Amino acid sequence: MSNKNKPLFSDFPPVSTEQWMERVHVDLKGADFDKKLVWKNLTGINFQPCYNLENEITQLKNTGENSQSLVNYRSIAACCGKSGNDLALKAIEEGINGIIFQMITNVSVEELLNGIDLDKISVSFKLYNNAITFTKELVAFAKGKNLKGYIDTDLISSYVTTGVFNEKLIEVTAELVKLTTDFPNFKVLTISGTEYLDSGANQVQEIAYTLNSLVFLTEKLTEKGVSVQAIFDNLNFNLAIGLEYFVEIGKFRAFNNLLAEVAAKYAVAEFKNTITAKTSIWSKSITDAETNLLRCTTEAMAAILGNVDGVLIDAYDKEFKSSSDFSSRIAGNITTILREESYFGKVSNPVDGSYYIEEVSSKIAEKALELFKEIEKNGGFYTAFENETIQQQIAEIRLKKLKLISQRRTPMVGINKYPNLMEKVAADLLSKKEDTTNSKVLTPRRASLEIEAMRRVTEELVAETNVRPIVQLASYGNLNMRKARAAFAYDFIGVSGFDVHQEESFASATVAATESAKSEAQVVVICSSDQDYDETALDFVKTFRAINTEKVLLLAGAPKNMDELTAAGLDGVVNMRSDVLVTLSAIQKKVQKILKTLEV
Repeated sequence: MSNKNKPLFSDFPPVSTEQWMERVHVDLKGADFDKKLVWKNLTGINFQPCYNLENEITQLKNTGENSQSLVNYRSIAACCGKSGNDLALKAIEEGINGIIFQMITNVSVEELLNGIDLDKISVSFKLYNNAITFTKELVAFAKGKNLKGYIDTDLISSYVTTGVFNEKLIEVTAELVKLTTDFPNFKVLTISGTEYLDSGANQVQEIAYTLNSLVFLTEKLTEKGVSVQAIFDNLNFNLAIGLEYFVEIGKFRAFNNLLAEVAAKYAVAEFKNTITAKTSIWSKSITDAETNLLRCTTEAMAAILGNVDGVLIDAYDKEFKSSSDFSSRIAGNITTILREESYFGKVSNPVDGSYYIEEVSSKIAEKALELFKEIEKNGGFYTAFENETIQQQIAEIRLKKLKLISQRRTPMVGINKYPNLMEKVAADLLSKKEDTTNSKVLTPRRASLEIEAMRRVTEELVAETNVRPIVQLASYGNLNMRKARAAFAYDFIGVSGFDVHQEESFASATVAATESAKSEAQVVVICSSDQDYDETALDFVKTFRAINTEKVLLLAGAPKNMDELTAAGLDGVVNMRSDVLVTLSAIQKKVQKILKTLEV
């Protein structure tokens, strides 16, 4: 009998949720299911590890359409018409089909757009002044063309980052709507939500506050005589993309769904907005900066699968220097490869029907709608920002995120895990410790700032003493455990920028203590098994301290007799519960004393 038409997996009987759960509980060996397998996201949503036909999944409507003409944007600073035009033409030659001009000065539209095919290339403009004059010139130049793109006058961005709302921009926007009536694919009302995510907000907050600001602007513009239909037809949203891949896919789908609901409340049934997704500042790093390429790739994938219209990918080195031609080219290539070679943007809504993503999308939409209604009930966007409700809610989530990063429960490659120990970073590139922040405004920032500030202390110490602190991993006893703990300590302490040497194995605790006490290292880490610690850790510490009282002595693990070890001279431990910032900052202070004493 031919197996040609045999259903796939027909030899495998279906497994019910009950059967699956029974097996999981056996495998967990008594461990708590919720703690081990249920993902608790900072949006307040719990995600199960498994979904099947027994689960009732709500499929959202109006989640957007996967863009068949995805815009791959590059941002260009237009210092003058000629230089801006040259950079734009170069970008187009490299496969970019969307340009965002940062209008630093007043330039000629004709000179800026010379040679650019407006029927094929989307052109967008961030205008800081003279928006009406520029737009008049633009529409005259683009007459008869299918002008695509948007204008961003910083309506919301400027307000949330400075605390000052520019009322004049409402009148400017109303005029821009009139001027661009003949260009339905060109949007003049850009509302940004990037500042929320880049200041530490979660996805639910980004959606809710962005929609709250839409309601606020709609009320302002209708007072100026702009119809609600015209407002919604002119909408472009700039949203940031975070690192939580599936949640970000769900975020964009949920945003589209809720946007349609808001429009329905204004009796707008059909409208055509655009969403431009930008890779976030929050997730980027200065240390091991090439890892930003991987972050940008997953972020771009999430945005495209979430049905955005355009993607702006920052160059991987943008956070610490002016982007080079190479890094800009690589950034543009990410979207090109995803679109042309991986067929993202060429398949209609590929994630529709996925139980997990549908569940993520519907739960995010539900939570975001709750927060949106809460803000509206208490006076709306402007009131909530003026009384700092929004800032406080974001600060609460930001602190939770930073704690998870410092505890290494949220791993970030090159920042709190898997550091590149071969990398040398100039101190002036790293952030300084900020003692004060303005609670009245949002400040987009990297999540890594505190860890960067800790690393900066090391680099400044190296510059001052001309010595990079050495860490010795002194191991003995059980082979498997000593290697595992040495590897953990290597990774953990490497974040500090110290010169962490590879594990050195010794025949016994006494030999390890004696040799490491005499070594050139400023920091020594004891690496062995719990049994070995019970039997010999105290002797190790006493032997070590009898020879050397200055060095920092640590232990990799969680010994039972911590009080005894501390009393004997152990400085601390590194283990899964250790906080990176607290632990490494304490080590730095002790090492500073050692090196500065040697200088004297």
